[in-house]
Amino acid sequence: MKRKFINILVGLACMSSALSLMSCENQLGALPENAKVDGNTVLDAPTARIALNGVYFRFANVSLGNNITQWTNNERLPAQLSGYMIYGYGTGAGAPEDNQMVSSSEIYWSYSYGIINAANSLIGGMDKLPQGRIPTAEREPIEAEARFLRAYGHFKLLTFYGQWFDHSSPYGVLLRDEAVTIGNIPKARSSVAESYTSILQDLDYAIAHCPAENEKFYATIWTARALKARVLMCRGQAGDYAEVIKLTDAIINESPYRLEPLAKDIFRTKGASSTEVMLTVSPQPNQPAYAYSRSRQFYPGASSLYCATQGLRDLLTADPRQEWMVGSFRKNYANYFFTKYIAEGTVPTVVSETYYAIRLTEIHLLKAEALLRNNGSIPHAKAILKEIGTHNGLSDFSKLDALTTREDMLRYNFEETSKSLVAEDGQEWLCLLRLPLTTVTAIRPKLTNKQQYILPVPKSEFADNAKFGEQNPGYNIDL
Repeated sequence: MKRKFINILVGLACMSSALSLMSCENQLGALPENAKVDGNTVLDAPTARIALNGVYFRFANVSLGNNITQWTNNERLPAQLSGYMIYGYGTGAGAPEDNQMVSSSEIYWSYSYGIINAANSLIGGMDKLPQGRIPTAEREPIEAEARFLRAYGHFKLLTFYGQWFDHSSPYGVLLRDEAVTIGNIPKARSSVAESYTSILQDLDYAIAHCPAENEKFYATIWTARALKARVLMCRGQAGDYAEVIKLTDAIINESPYRLEPLAKDIFRTKGASSTEVMLTVSPQPNQPAYAYSRSRQFYPGASSLYCATQGLRDLLTADPRQEWMVGSFRKNYANYFFTKYIAEGTVPTVVSETYYAIRLTEIHLLKAEALLRNNGSIPHAKAILKEIGTHNGLSDFSKLDALTTREDMLRYNFEETSKSLVAEDGQEWLCLLRLPLTTVTAIRPKLTNKQQYILPVPKSEFADNAKFGEQNPGYNIDL
């Protein structure tokens, strides 16, 4: 990781010459044109807000080479692991479609620590200022958004590199709460329990101090509550499911977000303007015209191509979503165009280039799952699932009506989560893994051991950080 963080730090320093102290209002109108996040340049509230934009720049994963958002890994890999997407030109040994994890070991590591390091640089820079330089009323919301993003990064790492499903496990996250320098790189990973505690502390601060209203590519009290609900659903300790119900109820009943009458309209015409979209990654200027944009990786294929599997098509049998989410069959590769974000025969637009980190649909589905896991009302959970189905064009709920056990209901909830949220921010994958292993294996026959639930820690971590600890079970350090 030393080399990774040195590269991050050098990159941040190199971009500092491009920073000018433009007005806060102008800078917040869109993501910044540079990724400057250096605590030494945080001098007051306006410069702190510019630095905050740099943290969002890391969250959006904007490429400095072509100035487009590259958030596709957050969409693609979980869908591949869940069996719903496939590399369009065939797969080989070590393919994630077969739940082989080694080839994907690097995919979230530097991305997540880039967010975390940028957030820590901003928070550390504000800490160094004389007391009162940034008034408390201005500082707290800035820190709250930074801590939301740091929690997002740590949770991404926990769910892909830590045994998040075992609260007693020592295999948690390498937590970072200060900007990385050469001197503080060596550090041991924390336990799973410690990791959850740290993430939830950041989210509680974000809930207390984030703004209630913000542009949809920035955090709010509502997105902080939504992320906390995700975290608690995965932790699953005493009281967590009841808290998920409280959090989701608050969002559903008190927030300004409302389910889109027909979810398809989000992806075809409305994008971030939809009333149910809570947090997006917006495209950069001129991104739709870029030859290798995100949309073109789905249709017709650019530098890569990612397609829908027969499994996704089968999941959507007799579901109106099949018609617009699964395109033409590609005979030579036995897969289908994935058309959730771009219809066949069309060209990229701002809407097709918009990513969805959190939508209200997820909040309803989390509530239904929490009710089922907390001995809540099965009819209430069914009502939630019917509402989500109705907003996706469904009218026949005879299969759902026939279910009587919580186990069957949880599987139905997983299927609806997959149908609704496939290739967004990985919730189909986590929802699958929250089912019993026997059920997981029945759905994904090559997924037979919980060691396959997470990726191996990249080997560079062990080369550069002697204090890190052991590799994840089931993998070798020398990959």
